Order: sequence, then C-alpha cells, then structure tokens
Amino acid sequence: MAQQLTMPKLSDSMAEAAIVRWLVSPGDTFERGQGLVEVETDKATVVYEAEAAGTLDSILVPEGGSAAIGEPIATLANGSENGSEARPTPKAAASAQPRPAPAVTERRPVDGAPRERPNATPVARRSAVELGVSLHGIAGTGPGGRITREDVEHAAAAAGEPVSSPAAAGKGAVETIELTTTQATIARRMVESATTIPVFSVSADVDLSLIAALRAGAREEGVDVPSINDFVVMAAARTLRELPRFNSSYVEGKVECYARVNVGVAVATDDALLVPVVFDADRRPLDEIAAETRRLADAARSRSLQPADLRDATFTVSNLGMFGISSFTAIIDPPQVAILAVGGLRGELMTVTLTCDHRVVYGTDGARFLSRLRELLERPLVLIGGGR
Repeated sequence: MAQQLTMPKLSDSMAEAAIVRWLVSPGDTFERGQGLVEVETDKATVVYEAEAAGTLDSILVPEGGSAAIGEPIATLANGSENGSEARPTPKAAASAQPRPAPAVTERRPVDGAPRERPNATPVARRSAVELGVSLHGIAGTGPGGRITREDVEHAAAAAGEPVSSPAAAGKGAVETIELTTTQATIARRMVESATTIPVFSVSADVDLSLIAALRAGAREEGVDVPSINDFVVMAAARTLRELPRFNSSYVEGKVECYARVNVGVAVATDDALLVPVVFDADRRPLDEIAAETRRLADAARSRSLQPADLRDATFTVSNLGMFGISSFTAIIDPPQVAILAVGGLRGELMTVTLTCDHRVVYGTDGARFLSRLRELLERPLVLIGGGR
C-alpha cells in the first residue's frame, strides 16, 4: 500500500502551507535527504526533504495548492512514510497563493531536451493555464525576474486573448488582489488577537541622549554601531528577565512562564511582516544582539529565513521609528502576552508603547515594565555592563 507524504508543521503559527514547486515528478525515485517539494509557510519558503529513499507515486496537492498540517500532499510507491519528520532547509522564493490550482505541464522542444522551467508564481501559472498562454518567453517583473499574474495577463492581451476585468461602477474599475499565504496567515492571527485578547496599552518617553552620545563616539572610532533598536531589544530582554510575567502565554485558563527570553523583532518585507527571533536575548552582549538582528533582517527581506529563526518567540519588539512615526500601538502576536511598539526620535526623546494581555498582567505591571525599560535605556553603560 502506498505511503502518504503529509504536510509537516514548520512554524509555531502555521496552520497550512502552499506548494510552490514540486522538485520530483510522479514515477521519479529519490534518495534520503533529497528535496521533494518547495513549500511556502506563513513565515518562509523551505525545501521539504525526504527522510528515506523511495519513489513518488502521485501528487495530491499541485503547485499553487495548499494543505493543512498533517494532510496528505502526495503518495509514495514504496519506502517509509515521510511526514512531520521531514527536514526543512531554507530557500528564498516569492509569494505563493493558498488556493488549489492546476499544475502546469511544461512542453519540451522538438529535440526532446528538457526546457528550463520558467520562474513564475503559482497564481501566474494558474492564470497561464486559464488564458492558454505559454510562460516561456514572458519577461517577469516580480522579485528576481519572477513572472507574475499581471505579466501573464499582459502577454495574453498582446496575443489577442481576452482578459476579463471587473466592471466599472461608481467607484471605478475594481482590482482584486489575492492574499499570499503569509498575508492570509497574518490576517487570521490579527483577527484572533483582536477578538480573543483583552488588551490595554501604556506609553512612556525615554531620553536617549546618552545612547546617542555612545553611538556617535563609536562612529568616530570606526566601530560598528549598534542601532537604537538593538539597545531596545537588549533592555526589553533584561526587563523580561526581571518581570517574567511578561515572558509568558495564556493557555486554557493558565499562565505559562518561560525560562528562555526570546525576543521577536518585526521586519517589514515587500508584501508581509515577518518576526524572526533573537534567542536568549537577555544573556547576549550588545554586539552579538546587533549582529544577530542584522542577519535576521537581511534573511527576512530575502525570504531565506530558516524555520528555526521564526519559532518560539516569547515577546516582540516592533519599531516604526525609521518611517518618522512618533508613536503607535502594536497588536499582540498570540500566544505572547505583550508587544513593545517603538517610535522615532523627537530630539533626544523616544516614545515606547507597551500593549498587554489583561488576563495575565495589569496596569501597574505595565507601568513597572516601562519604568524599568526606561531606566535601562537612560543608563546604557549599566545596561551594557550588566549591572543594576
């Protein structure tokens, strides 16, 4: 009896994932550790590797389709079952759509030699099938030259194929933009947060004059300068260590407090907001935190984060100061119980806003958290030196 290849859980918040590209075809044999399929989760795109040698029997979820955790995505003709034990590896890729779509069969040249597979999004492949357009020869305008749905529609229009568009109404022509897997997951989690977590927010102004002086001195000496956000991550981590109630989750009427302080750092990408994690941030020196946040931000923007980079955050820092925002209120990322929103500098002052889960912490707790955070940021030599 054929074994099933099932969708594994590759991130904390993952409920389903989209198939970006199959790396093997039905009838192909594969070895242990060989990549079978490229999968886009809510956080990153990874290659799903075989845990044992075998033969792919049939594909149940085509490119562009999606499956929930544990659902079959293919069958194997022989070998042991590959499921949640498959090993993911990082791979940068563009967005995939979460709706099922027919697989595109690539034609071969007359001489029988394999033709290079066009670099296209799953929704572009689906559009090509629907419009009867070949992806070969289309110049992609997406990231890395990837072919988008708009590229396919333009090619169809140039070839004389009718391309349907919404009828104009009082608001004018309507453009419908489907959410990527990542965007759909963010939307679902934000609704969950807003409808299930009773929140309150507290704000405080922090004097960063001493941090500004330290950073200016480091620049003059030609030393790599940690960002202001690196100082904030370090101060937040130390505060979480002292006030562990904020380093917890509300689970079925109980509070789970965690021993490790893992700070998620929100990073904006072209089409989503990713939150890679600085693990054990309360025990790391400032230069190490700075190096790690730079690595994570670069990987997030190139969509090459590893699944391990996106798991097990216990608190989040979200900074919009670089966009000239003076202050804002962030939405908690469940199952965390708090998130810190960081605004931009106004002279030497910076506003920070803490949003909290009122089931776990209270107003005085939030005030105590920001008071200690401000004290650490306004005494950066004590923060860096690890003293009180």
